[in-house]
Amino acid sequence: MSVETRCIYLVGPSSTGKTTLCRALAAKLKLDKASVISEVAREVLKSHNFTRDHVNLLRMQEAILEAHLKRESEVLGRTSAPLLLCDRSAIDPVAYAILGAKNDNDAEERKKILITSAAFQEALNRYRKSLFILFKPVEGWLVDDGVRSLDNKIGCAEVFETVLEEFDIKFLKMGPDMTDLSERVQFAVDAIQESFGIILEE
Repeated sequence: MSVETRCIYLVGPSSTGKTTLCRALAAKLKLDKASVISEVAREVLKSHNFTRDHVNLLRMQEAILEAHLKRESEVLGRTSAPLLLCDRSAIDPVAYAILGAKNDNDAEERKKILITSAAFQEALNRYRKSLFILFKPVEGWLVDDGVRSLDNKIGCAEVFETVLEEFDIKFLKMGPDMTDLSERVQFAVDAIQESFGIILEE
């Protein structure tokens, strides 16, 4: 990984605008495909024949986590681009694994299983130096996308927030107070410049 590569992660529940912003931001910043990691979860669901009915299965979240970490490692290992944009992170499957737990003890055990790998710990060090934007639910956007259930989106976002704080990952929030895509893009551009102390050509 080039020391100049800065990472931006768009995380949170589904149907909150992550992939939409990812595409718009990539276009705004003229990022090539090699500088964007997107839709990893959908690829895993398709290749493993998972459905939204399997969302509580730890194995599904393990598969998504492993696939995302592998993709990050591959991209960062060969890129010299200044930015890497991702529409999720390895934090996402951890949050969903916790949401799918039977109780607090089960949640802790699930989390422990997912975060003990060397690959996750390496990513965690990177995440603490990266920009995370946590997407909060917007009423009216919560449609069934075939990947996540509609249940408890607000609670899901709260779990994301708790996990990010627990891992000492700094993050900004984006939610119902900002629904216009152009405003969201500009918010992200400003956040990138401020977080990394760089000037982006628009």
